[in-house]
Amino acid sequence: MSDHIITLNAGSSSIKFALFALDGGEWPRMVAIGQIEGIGVSPEFEAKVDGKKSKRALTGAETPKNHDDALKIIIGWLGETFPDAKIAAIGHRVVHGGPIYSAPMLIDDASYKVLETFSALAPLHQPHNLAGIAAAGRAFPGIPQVGCFDTAFHRTQPFVNDTYGLPPEHYQEGVRRYGFHGLSYEYITARLEERDPAALRRLVVLHLGNGASMCAIKDGKGQASTMGFSPLDGLLMGTRCGQIDPGVLLYLMQQKGMNAAQISDLLNKKSGLKGMSGVSSDMRDLESSDAPSAKQALEYFVNRIRRELGSLMAVTGGADALVFTGGIGSNSKFVRGEVLTGMEWAGIAFDPAANQAGAEVISAPGSAVKVYVMQTDEEAMIARHTIRVAKLAKAPALA
Repeated sequence: MSDHIITLNAGSSSIKFALFALDGGEWPRMVAIGQIEGIGVSPEFEAKVDGKKSKRALTGAETPKNHDDALKIIIGWLGETFPDAKIAAIGHRVVHGGPIYSAPMLIDDASYKVLETFSALAPLHQPHNLAGIAAAGRAFPGIPQVGCFDTAFHRTQPFVNDTYGLPPEHYQEGVRRYGFHGLSYEYITARLEERDPAALRRLVVLHLGNGASMCAIKDGKGQASTMGFSPLDGLLMGTRCGQIDPGVLLYLMQQKGMNAAQISDLLNKKSGLKGMSGVSSDMRDLESSDAPSAKQALEYFVNRIRRELGSLMAVTGGADALVFTGGIGSNSKFVRGEVLTGMEWAGIAFDPAANQAGAEVISAPGSAVKVYVMQTDEEAMIARHTIRVAKLAKAPALA
């Protein structure tokens, strides 16, 4: 029997999972990754092992009604596929650590109850993350459960980038700029520390995907994020609106008679690239579309990125490096090119040929700012944290 850890990322109707082998490397080795989507609706199981993907609908007696059912299917599949794997710990992505938790930690009954109080801060995410922890605790009694918080990386940002212009009692009760995608930013900084430590002095990371944000990093520590109190703020996203004047929300309430649920649905599910374009939330569809509205949505998306890039570079006093990551950042040559063209004023000399070739470095030789394209890996970051917190091995210290 060999020791392994499972990472879980539970959403409203899905559970993403990965299995890692503990074989002594600085980074645990992923041996499988997959998910169950459509829990309670039209569930499907998908997994990848050794580069080979498999996918099937879950019907009849297999149909999961809730997260417990889905986790049992995942555990059953892992047991059949990896019969010699011994589960030593389980690591969880938890969206919100609130103002209290600024590092990964073992989850016990007391901390679980505290995390429940943060559900009001992230109602679309936190309850489902906690449901995954509860289900895993029932499936693996006595096995360490480690919570890894998407907000933790940003707890080092200074007060001026953490607050809003409201009376201080609101800050004290938790109305703050929390930032998200912290596990992605941690992974990128950890990998850059291995290959280009100087880049961490003044760094801006662009995590561009269906959820999109950017982060200013100084000496390896988060300084400011485009996301704020919720994952709605900042950049335009797949279906989320990004930055919006609060007066618009008052107008929708007072003049249009919309209630909180309707506004939430509009901002979270009916806006963003999909809402603006009327075509799709998928960048590939928009890039190939001839619809004028698709072009406008792309222009707005790029414009917001460029505005935020200037803002974040002001926080760090310039930049030594930029990193594009996330599904769009890693794969869209078009978006990268549009963002970087004409940025010489910021010390960025862009190499279009390197960008088209999908190179890891797309800045021109001699550019004052080095521009990387990197794949993020939040599961690996969760796994690394889990090893350390559960004291399964002498994993390297994480800053």
